[in-house]
This record gives sequence, C-alpha cells and structure tokens, in this order.
Amino acid sequence: MTVVRRRWIAWGLRGMALAALLACAAGRRESRSGGLVVVERWLNHPVLLIGSALVLVAVSFFVELGFSSETGQIGCGLGLAALGFGLPIAVLMYLFGPHEGSSHREAAPGRPDRVITITEMGGFDPLYRRELVSGSGWSARHWELDYSRHGTGVNWSGPDRITITRGKTLAVFDVLPDGSLSEPWEEPLPPKP
Repeated sequence: MTVVRRRWIAWGLRGMALAALLACAAGRRESRSGGLVVVERWLNHPVLLIGSALVLVAVSFFVELGFSSETGQIGCGLGLAALGFGLPIAVLMYLFGPHEGSSHREAAPGRPDRVITITEMGGFDPLYRRELVSGSGWSARHWELDYSRHGTGVNWSGPDRITITRGKTLAVFDVLPDGSLSEPWEEPLPPKP
C-alpha cells in the first residue's frame, strides 16, 4: 500500500472517530432536562462512542505508520498496550455502570401527549429517574422531575399538575402550555386522618 493511500485511510478513520465524539456530545447535551428523547436514546452512549473513537484513532495510527518500519512496530506495540489497558476499564464501566432497567409510564388525565416515566437505573444500588415526557415522536422532550434511590411517589394531581412526595413535604410542578415544567413549590404533607 502506498504512503498516500495509507494517509487517506488513516485520516478517514480519524474523521469517523471525530463523528463518534460529536455524536456522543450531542447525546450528552440532549440528556439534560428539556432535551429531545429520540436523540438521547440513540446517542447518549458515552462508553460505546468514546471507546469506538479511541479504537479508530489507534487503528488510524497503525495504518498510517505501517508495520514494516521500526517506528510502525513500536507504535503498534504502544497502541496495543493502550488498548489492553483501556479495554478492560471500558468493559468494567459498562458492566457496573448505571443502565436503564424497567420503566413505568403514566399518562396525564385527558392528555396522552404528557407522560410521567419512572425508569430504574440499574447497578448495585438502583437509582430511579422520574421525568415528564411532553409531545410525541421526534419532537418529544423530557423534563427532569426527580432522581432518588427510594421513597418518593410521583403522580398526576390534575391534567397540568404533578405532585412528588418527598418525606413530609409535597413538591408540586405545573406543566406549562409548551410542555415544560414550572419551578416546584413545596407544601407540607396533609395530616393522616
């Protein structure tokens, strides 16, 4: 393979690595409150995308340097050592990091385009993500309500109002006409009869 051809292939691989990093950045941005649900589901996989980018960059250096020269053989050895160190770390992060588990959905009374989702984020000590999904299809956006390990109840207290029980208080959110959430206000929990 000629030197020019190896360089073209190497830069093509680096371009694919850059595309993976940009996709990861877009997924992370949309994972924040108010982000697009579809983009987050497709692109918010940092271990997979960043790991792929690192592998593509390592392979691009192998291709560009070639294996016949001493520099290429040293580069190949260093790249394999880096992959041998980084790959187990990525696998452990994937296995023991948070994963989406079971999910529960509850639509607003009379408003099927507004849904409360409660998703179990796996791991040793599960974390529950509670959010409002407004809209449908490509334009659906998610709004963060609560992250907790236990003890909070989320329910609709009207077609445009969400109540979260937190210990001895209630956090009340209003759903605005555009589907976003107002700032919560706290109310004391009513006494039990």
